[in-house]
Amino acid sequence: MNFKHLHYFWATAKAGGIMRAGEQLNITPQTLSGQIKLLEERLGCTLFRKSGRRLELTEEGRTALGYADQIFGLGAEMEAAIGHARAGGQVLDFRVGIADAVPKSIAYRLLEPALDVPLPVRLICHEGKFQDLLGQLAIQRVDLVIADEPMNKQMSVKAFNHALGSTSMSFYCTPALRKTLKGRFPHNLDGAPMLVQGSASAVRQRMELWLTERRIHTRTVGEFDDAALMKAFGREGRGVFMSPTVLEAETCEQYGVKVLGRTDELVEEFFAVSVERRITHPCVAAITQAARGRLFSAPASQLGPRSRTR
Repeated sequence: MNFKHLHYFWATAKAGGIMRAGEQLNITPQTLSGQIKLLEERLGCTLFRKSGRRLELTEEGRTALGYADQIFGLGAEMEAAIGHARAGGQVLDFRVGIADAVPKSIAYRLLEPALDVPLPVRLICHEGKFQDLLGQLAIQRVDLVIADEPMNKQMSVKAFNHALGSTSMSFYCTPALRKTLKGRFPHNLDGAPMLVQGSASAVRQRMELWLTERRIHTRTVGEFDDAALMKAFGREGRGVFMSPTVLEAETCEQYGVKVLGRTDELVEEFFAVSVERRITHPCVAAITQAARGRLFSAPASQLGPRSRTR
């Protein structure tokens, strides 16, 4: 069997289609289709069938995918094991996918420990949509994905979630805007101009439910996939925005804003997703240990009094 053909089939199944797999593998859809056709001829069966504009795995395709998962999973483990053993005089490449909903400051804090392992490390970061990064993880283009949500069980990617920690959320605005808001937090958010995370953000969805439960109606004036851009608008007094409490001091200093209020009832969670059930990669181990040990455990004295909203 030509394992190159098998790898193309595997990548297509993981990506959910020829077009996306072609983009990930940097080859044309025509070439990819041709290589999969050769594999089907070798196996004597059809691996995909069309369902509208999408491709679905046949029964034989699902069987083949199960074996391909094992084959390429073992290949990744072998590559990692040999690479780690020989890394004494070599640079260890650590390729990370960062979901675009993860704040840059959080991403930096999470990744920084990887550069402190007792090996020369070259950190290679890619930012993108969570599902696209999982596709990259499935074909070993990245070693780890960091996101603000776990990979759900419906995904066809064989990978494992590692909880890194969580932080409560704070609301910020300029002093001038604060003077226009009436009442105590969180009721002073009623009618307030809001700058919010993109609709795909997990914490945005939690915030909307939290506001609805309290019958608080805000006025959305901006929606952003990029948290830094959202805060830049907040710095100019365009609206109230929400950001992790663990970043309070940094956010206030950098953007000239004040804390309007904070709540333990809204949290943002962070996860590392890898193909390893048991963490062996030294960089991944350093990240998980540091996150659980210090990143999300800021002393309460640094945060001041916490507003309750019950």
